[in-house]
Amino acid sequence: MCSGCPEHWAARLALGMAALALLFLPVGANARELRVCADPNNMPFSNAAGQGFENRIVEIVAADLGAKLTYTWWAQRRGFVRNTLKAGLCDLVPGTPANLEMLRTTTPYYRSSYVFVTRQDGPDVASFNDPQLRAMRIGVQLIGDDGANSPPVQALGRRGIVGHLVGYPVYGDYSAPNPPARIVEAVATGEIDLAVVWGPLAGYFAQKQKVPLRITPVTPRIDGPQLPMIYDISMGVRREDDVLRGDVNSALARHKAEIDALLSQYGVPRLDGSGSPVR
Repeated sequence: MCSGCPEHWAARLALGMAALALLFLPVGANARELRVCADPNNMPFSNAAGQGFENRIVEIVAADLGAKLTYTWWAQRRGFVRNTLKAGLCDLVPGTPANLEMLRTTTPYYRSSYVFVTRQDGPDVASFNDPQLRAMRIGVQLIGDDGANSPPVQALGRRGIVGHLVGYPVYGDYSAPNPPARIVEAVATGEIDLAVVWGPLAGYFAQKQKVPLRITPVTPRIDGPQLPMIYDISMGVRREDDVLRGDVNSALARHKAEIDALLSQYGVPRLDGSGSPVR
């Protein structure tokens, strides 16, 4: 058989294509999967349409790791971690407070705080010690199905500011879209004079109101010895999953500028290491 004959080259080409096909088959079959658990109706953090900033950030992480992104959707109620990550339904939970004991958390990728939300033409309040609060209708977030008090409610209660509080459940009416938005909408419509809201939620929904709203991080940042208003936010994995934690940490670090720009786009009020607002 001559080495220059057309049939020789045709045979070599066929063998080469077959080898190439075998080379790529295992990659597709064994492609890495990034299994994420998230809430399907919890904007601006996540929703089933992938529109939340946590959705966008885990897309960045998955692309960096060369992994296929899959979701298990679960309402973020009490027992969320137990019923998802610890039950083996997923391997990564975005948007968890740093150093949460039941998880192993990544390096934080943003820091935010509770904020005061007022109309731009309304009173300017920056502290729980402001005497104006005693005469204002104040919207506060109630946590959990039992309406537990959030840190701002405890801070107001310590000062005896309880007579004009209006509670808005964090979960709200889950049959409607964006249930956490109601407290911010109430400020815009004048139903309440001021709201104390977790920063990312406040910043996102304030942008969507018909009247301009003012977002001001609360002070003091830590009220009393053990009542923080400021939190570092990380992603969580199972406590023994050092490999995934390390990979996600590296991806978050490599894409820090992109993630920061994304958080700004969603109106997330961020604080630096000293607690000052990030401009």
